[in-house]
Amino acid sequence: MADASSKGPFSCGLDAAVAVVGGKWKPLILWALHERPCRFGELRRNVSGVSEKMLTQQLRELESDGIVHREVYREVPPRVEYSLTPLGQSLNDALLPLGDWGEANLVTIVATRQTPRTSS
Repeated sequence: MADASSKGPFSCGLDAAVAVVGGKWKPLILWALHERPCRFGELRRNVSGVSEKMLTQQLRELESDGIVHREVYREVPPRVEYSLTPLGQSLNDALLPLGDWGEANLVTIVATRQTPRTSS
């Protein structure tokens, strides 16, 4: 267990993990990079609904956090590939049970979200 001085701005490990992977797009980007490196256009196609601007922003944040590696190949035209770092791979491995939970409960989640809520 980390002592209070090593936690920085985080109250616990879950707080730190959510800070790194929080939001709608980051888990989907990590999932898209799970099997192999991808170029930007391929990521944009695999992460349905993300805008070019948002994908760029999220990739920069993931790179800044040491989760994603950006490799620039000095070719004409230039080629850029994104891949998971070892830290990113370990984060993706930690997300696998969450994805399994989502798959196992997908029908219930969809049904619950489609049911009109009554006010108390």
